[in-house]
Amino acid sequence: MMLHRLRLSVLLLSCWLLTPLCTGEDGDCESRCNLGHGRCDENGVCRCDPGWEGPQCEDCVRMPGCVHGSCHQSWQCTCESGWAGRFCDKDIYICTNQQPCQNGATCIANENGDYSCFCPEGFHGQHCELKTGPCQKARSPCKNGGTCADDNGYASELSCRCLAGFVGPSCQVNVDDCLMRPCANGATCHDGINRFSCECPAGFEGRFCTVNIDDCSSSPCLNGGRCYDRVNDFHCVCPMGYSGKTCDTQLWTHNTWAEGHPRVTQARPDLTASGPWRNNSLPGRRTTPSNSERLLKISVKEVVTRPGAALSEVQLIVLLVFGGMTLAVVGLTAVLVGRGHWKDRCSRCRCASQRRPPTATPAEEECRVSILHSPPPDLKKKLNTEVM
Repeated sequence: MMLHRLRLSVLLLSCWLLTPLCTGEDGDCESRCNLGHGRCDENGVCRCDPGWEGPQCEDCVRMPGCVHGSCHQSWQCTCESGWAGRFCDKDIYICTNQQPCQNGATCIANENGDYSCFCPEGFHGQHCELKTGPCQKARSPCKNGGTCADDNGYASELSCRCLAGFVGPSCQVNVDDCLMRPCANGATCHDGINRFSCECPAGFEGRFCTVNIDDCSSSPCLNGGRCYDRVNDFHCVCPMGYSGKTCDTQLWTHNTWAEGHPRVTQARPDLTASGPWRNNSLPGRRTTPSNSERLLKISVKEVVTRPGAALSEVQLIVLLVFGGMTLAVVGLTAVLVGRGHWKDRCSRCRCASQRRPPTATPAEEECRVSILHSPPPDLKKKLNTEVM
């Protein structure tokens, strides 16, 4: 085989040095090229068919992967002596040449290059390399994919190497991955095999339910309202003149008079048609409510009709009752304080009249006269008679 390759190398070298001879310039390409395995091109060069090689296309190409073999036709792998198999890679005398069986096992080979080992008692394996220990005797006691270990059969007791998510002597217990409570915000944890899943409550998402869903992403607030995200909810801060969950309720509308002045029209005519909200005006004369009355109408309507208002109707009535009681107490207190103050002034005038100096001022004289006792009716009539 080596001699054949050497001859091919020498032939190629001579062909390269003597190009005119091989290229067919002398006109003998067809005589030199094996036309059964190739052809001559327009330049007189021998071109080989697939599966053949060499200057004259006389060498066959072996099967890819052929180790110890040759070919007579293209893509063949004819094994040499002592080798077998499709790729001629199996040693027929492996039991003698390599001795693969261990621990005193008997090796038996066949003509196809295959062999088997007959193990002695206490050993097992392809080459009888494993000692029969607790794992072999127990016949794979480890569960859920666990691996049995007994130091290649030399250990007195076996042990199981469990896969992730299992524990126990035989890997029979599934670890509860929800013990550490990985799910947040009140989510429900579902245990799996070396994993868990969180069932998020409304308003949260993510693997651990830690992401609050933005309820303002859909822009629910209308009429220019500002949205604030909450847990599975949102809050709209409405501009002036609007209310409701999404600022969709209009509290008043703006109209214009013929003169171009603004006029406020209530959204509920029933509140303005009668009662304290009615605008008392002369017939045939257009009037508008005052600013204080307009603000009162709007504030009362917002308190009574707006959803989610701070005060309900009952709370408003209680507030009015307590307000009236407070005003009554304040008025009574003012009357009592004024009466006491007036009594104090009168007592001081009385004391001053009793120790009046020889020359009294007109004010002191008036005070003195005002506190004198009135004479009896008979005495007054008698004095009048004497005067007459």
